[in-house]
Formats: sequence, structure tokens, C-alpha cells
Amino acid sequence: MKLLSWNVNGLRAVMNKGFTGIVDTLQPDILGIQETKIQEDQLTPEHLELPGYVSLFWSAEKKGYSGVGVYSRIAPLRTVKGFSYGWNDNEGRVIRLEYDDFILFNIYFPNGQKDEIRLQYKLDFYEFCLDYFDSVRRDSGKGLVICGDFNTAHHPIDLARPKQNETTSGFLPVERAWMDRFEARGYADTFRMIHPDEAERYSWWSYRANARVNNVGWRIDYFYVSEDLRPFVKDAYILDRIEGSDHCPVGLELEFKK
Repeated sequence: MKLLSWNVNGLRAVMNKGFTGIVDTLQPDILGIQETKIQEDQLTPEHLELPGYVSLFWSAEKKGYSGVGVYSRIAPLRTVKGFSYGWNDNEGRVIRLEYDDFILFNIYFPNGQKDEIRLQYKLDFYEFCLDYFDSVRRDSGKGLVICGDFNTAHHPIDLARPKQNETTSGFLPVERAWMDRFEARGYADTFRMIHPDEAERYSWWSYRANARVNNVGWRIDYFYVSEDLRPFVKDAYILDRIEGSDHCPVGLELEFKK
């Protein structure tokens, strides 16, 4: 089973940059997208009816902001838009889909760079997720696959200029400490499972100063799995040659033996 995650930085924009052809070439079984920047009432058949896929979207109340979507060849058993309790998800950041072998969370985690208020919102969102994920695992009895734009580079190997960004949201000690706690709760960074020491592999580059050409990037897009799914991870990778956004897709392959 091939899963992809991609912050498209605007669904309408990426549709004009060959999105449908890219998906047709990559052939994912499930594709989670983030930062769709589109309201659900603005979705057209072009957005909704990708051949061979069912689709699900969740939008922010604010127009042209945030938003997530999933295209799936496999009909999910159950879907949930937003968190089902405890958090007013008016920013359209979370979609949950339940399958036979796992539950998928596709999440666009908040960015904390604007100001202290948004940084605290991001940290509060992070904190809520820890117990929420655990409760879903407990109540469902299933492992979790969590994908999306986490908006944090975890380790110095995960960004091109760690020293220069120690005081920048996205690489702050408090954000990285949450990633440590997340992993300690029983979640594995699948890219680092397969490529533990591979450097200069990034998933986001600023549009400024030829950052992508010079590979001055950050790895902030992830596939995590709960520990019970670790044995089923076959491969994980970054598709950094795929353009169309300031992020590139990241991938995970799972193999469930029947």
C-alpha cells in the first residue's frame, strides 16, 4: 500500500501545475494533502473527482487559508472531519480515515512564526494531539498512521542551517522537545527508520534566494506510525524532484500480510 502526503500550498494553484498528471504518475493508494486554501463549496468536479479515487475535504472558516484533503482508492470504513471532541477545529487542519488495518490522520499542523500568539496556538495544538492520538488508539484497537506538515524540523540533520534557525519557530527547543515526547509515546518517524543518517533530504524550501535550487531546505513533512505498525513499514522516502509547491511529497509504503 502506497501512501503519499503533500502540502500543495493551494489546491487550485497546484491543479494548474500538473497535479492530476503527477498523481497519475505516482499512483498512490492514499494521498493526503495539506494547505488546500479552498472552501468546500468552492470545490469543483476537477477537485473532487480524481479518477479512481474517493475524496474528502475539510476547510477552514477563513477563506483561502489552511484546509486538508484526502484522495483514497480504498473506501474508508469511517471518516471524521476535525477532532471529534475537545478542540474547536475551525482552521480545517485534521481529517481522520479508518481502514481495516490502521487509522490515518492527515494533519496540517499550525505554523508558529507569525507571533507569540500563533506559537502558543501551535504548542497547544501539539499538546492536545498527544492525548487525542492515544485515546483513538485505545478506543479503536488500531494502529495510527499520522502524516502531514508538522511545521517543525526535529533534529539538526533535518534542516540545512540549524545554527542560524535556533531561535526560529519550526526549530525552537520547545517544538523539538514536543517531537521527542511524541516519539517517546510510541510513534516512529518512518523516514528515519529507513534512512537514519541521510542528510540534506528536505521537504520544504523557501521561495526566496533560490533556496530549492541550492537545497537550503527543511524536513518538516512526515509520516509517523504507531509502534505496532512498525513491522509493516516497507519503505519511506522524499520525492524532492516533484515540483508544483514549495513542499514536495513524502511517501510511505506499508505491507500487510493477509
